Amino acid sequence: MNQPLNPRQIHLWRIAIYIIFALPGFAIASWVSRTPTIRDALGATTAQMGWIIFGLAVGSIIGLLSASHLIAHKGGRYVMMTGMAVSSIGLIVVGIGGAWVTNGVTVFLGLAVFGYGNGICDVAMNVEGTAVERAARKSILTGFHAAFSVGTLLGAMAGSAAIKIGISVPVHMALAVAVIALIIPYVYRLVPAGTGKETGGDSIEPPMSARERMAVWKERRTVLIGIIVLGMAFAEGSANDWLPLVMVDGYEVTPAMGSFAFGLFVAAMTIGRAAGGMLLNRFGRVIVLRASALFAIAGLLIVIFGQSYEVAIIGVALWGIGAAFGFPVGLSAAGDDPRGVAARVGAVSTAGYLAFLVGPPILGIIGESVGLLRALIVVLIAVAIAGLLSQAAKPISKNQ
Repeated sequence: MNQPLNPRQIHLWRIAIYIIFALPGFAIASWVSRTPTIRDALGATTAQMGWIIFGLAVGSIIGLLSASHLIAHKGGRYVMMTGMAVSSIGLIVVGIGGAWVTNGVTVFLGLAVFGYGNGICDVAMNVEGTAVERAARKSILTGFHAAFSVGTLLGAMAGSAAIKIGISVPVHMALAVAVIALIIPYVYRLVPAGTGKETGGDSIEPPMSARERMAVWKERRTVLIGIIVLGMAFAEGSANDWLPLVMVDGYEVTPAMGSFAFGLFVAAMTIGRAAGGMLLNRFGRVIVLRASALFAIAGLLIVIFGQSYEVAIIGVALWGIGAAFGFPVGLSAAGDDPRGVAARVGAVSTAGYLAFLVGPPILGIIGESVGLLRALIVVLIAVAIAGLLSQAAKPISKNQ
């Protein structure tokens, strides 16, 4: 962005980023809500399903690692739109592989493509989000992540309805992609070109070199924030990938009830993130992160050791509230310095996705031996570590 934006342009930009954040959430929930159906169609064990889901991790991490360089050369808008188009293709492949071809390798490859698109889009939209924060001079990144949760909630609701109505997985995925394809052209024109592009336009300092962008991985503050996001993203990612199956297998309920639990988790996260700006302005990042860790720990304990579905549902809600803040607050902290924001946001996002995506497949392997409910103890430990390191997210300047 070489020219200043007027208030109306900033407002429209902000609306566009809200919508863009919602779309990946909708797409991810479309996949997650059908995991029990796809698992049954493939005849996969818990461990085998974990390895299939690993395709999502592989694609996402490749996307996250390449995102900062893509943004530096092409800008955030280009990378966001490209990411959504690529992830849509992956979602179609997942639907075909999970129902018509019924081949685990096809689903794995579809998830890898889906993950790559989501990975580059994730970094780009968070770079855009921090840029909107600076332009609007407000703390609103948690609000953008609330929009992601709203999209996820809508996707979960649509998935639950699709199961009840009897819509096949491929048709469901095709409908989800159609929704995304209809919205992308509208939001594209509202987003300024060049956000995050390393031309020196957003800063009086010279743009970062490729070597400097890689060097952010050695910064102590960035590493600690990455660990915080890693632990809290594990709590979120585990629910996104496994919660329906945790409830179906652990409490012997129907797939629809498992999808309802996932929807409740997302609703709780959405409420937490919607209130995030107000809470952060009043209490600050450190206190909010510590409180969210305590909520997540309490919720996980109830889910793990609950004696009934009704009791576990209470834990799911607390888990969702606790998981609401780690990812957006960590990314906001990573974006404190506008110079090199894409590199730091990319580094922290990658650290988070190591848990968000690689963690759940590992959880599946552990769950094969001890059950998915007991496997969640690993998530609980990760959240506790994140809570202990919350001080690292303290703002580096008074205006953040």
